[in-house]
Amino acid sequence: MPTTAVGPVRSIIRRIIGACLALAVTVLLVYLDRDGYSDTDGTPLSVLDALYYATVSLSTTGYGDIAPVSPSARLVNVLVITPLRVLFLIVLVGTTLEVLTERSRQAWKIQRWRSRVRDHVVVIGYGTKGRSAVTALLGDGLEAGNIVVVDTDPTALEAASSLGLVTVNGSGTRSDVLRVAGIPRARAVVVAPPRDDTAVLVTLTARELAPKAQIVAAVREAENVHLLRQSGADSVVISSETSGRLLGMATSTPSVVEMFEDLLSPDLGLAIAEREVDRTEVGGSPRHLSDIVLGLVRDGQLYRVDAPEADAIEEGDRLLYVKKVSEPS
Repeated sequence: MPTTAVGPVRSIIRRIIGACLALAVTVLLVYLDRDGYSDTDGTPLSVLDALYYATVSLSTTGYGDIAPVSPSARLVNVLVITPLRVLFLIVLVGTTLEVLTERSRQAWKIQRWRSRVRDHVVVIGYGTKGRSAVTALLGDGLEAGNIVVVDTDPTALEAASSLGLVTVNGSGTRSDVLRVAGIPRARAVVVAPPRDDTAVLVTLTARELAPKAQIVAAVREAENVHLLRQSGADSVVISSETSGRLLGMATSTPSVVEMFEDLLSPDLGLAIAEREVDRTEVGGSPRHLSDIVLGLVRDGQLYRVDAPEADAIEEGDRLLYVKKVSEPS
């Protein structure tokens, strides 16, 4: 889950440094006042003896073989070493408690999120395609907390978490990882790994766990489209061919490419959207509406606006149209 807390490794390192500093100060104080301490064997205290005494004192072991006997040594023990002992214990015990508490809190947050989340979108792979998909989802008004990113790259997950997205570290080919992402209750799944063979396996796993979810997959090669569809993908986007067509068109009709980019950018200008038909529009032709209608969706089937099936609008249809997006003020 998104968090801004200091990482556990850094926190532990800081506490270890604090404990070592407390130990070093205690060793220094004991060694400087070594004449005020008595060893059971009667020999003067060495640096090793001071280190030994500081260690057993701060850990509250206290074997009693070395003890402060002079008033100054006892005063230093009361005013300095005892507070350092408390600090030492807080550092060590606090680290353990913090780690355990944080793990428990994180596990509770994940369990609570998994029990409540419904109709969210799972994006598997947060590379170039995955990031673009998330940008489009956010542009369409989907809340960041309803988007789950699954990836194995910590840098990518950190970038996703900075946007407020829920992140899961693991491979999308593993069913246990997808269960953590709540995929059985997801509304849609975006499959965007860097390799086509991985996309096929991810789609198979996702379809098994979420039979009713809308699965959209991206592939680089057109020859793998049928494999994705057989694996359970509802829609397949060929990234390499689409980019290639746009590149070819840009050499002769760059304005057409700019219009495509405008339509695909949900933030401003023009955008392709989908809406339910109004009751007053039932029975009419989509070509006579004030909106620029591109197609009609009926019973999950898309018909172009010039298709015979789209001559008359029926109740329950959805329209694909071009809408104008207001520029942010």
